[in-house]
Amino acid sequence: MKRVLLLLLLLAGGWVWYERQALADFTAILSAYSAKEYCSCRFVMGFDAAYCQAYVRQYLPLSGLEEHTQTREVTARGLGVERHARWHSEHAGCGLLP
Repeated sequence: MKRVLLLLLLLAGGWVWYERQALADFTAILSAYSAKEYCSCRFVMGFDAAYCQAYVRQYLPLSGLEEHTQTREVTARGLGVERHARWHSEHAGCGLLP
């Protein structure tokens, strides 16, 4: 029984090592998606803040979502990563900032 558990543990460790880049990239997805979609919801589509907050809600909660109305910029924080999105123009919509 101990050998089977050790083998499963080694297989899990090997899988984590193989997928290490994808697992590292995952932390930025939550905040990037939320910032971009909230920005588009508010400044492109023109919906109110409460609707857009519900629209971008995910299974993993954000630790922060801030809207800067004058600059049309959104800051989202989740899983330790902060991302920003800004409205560019009527035709270009919103985009993530580097």
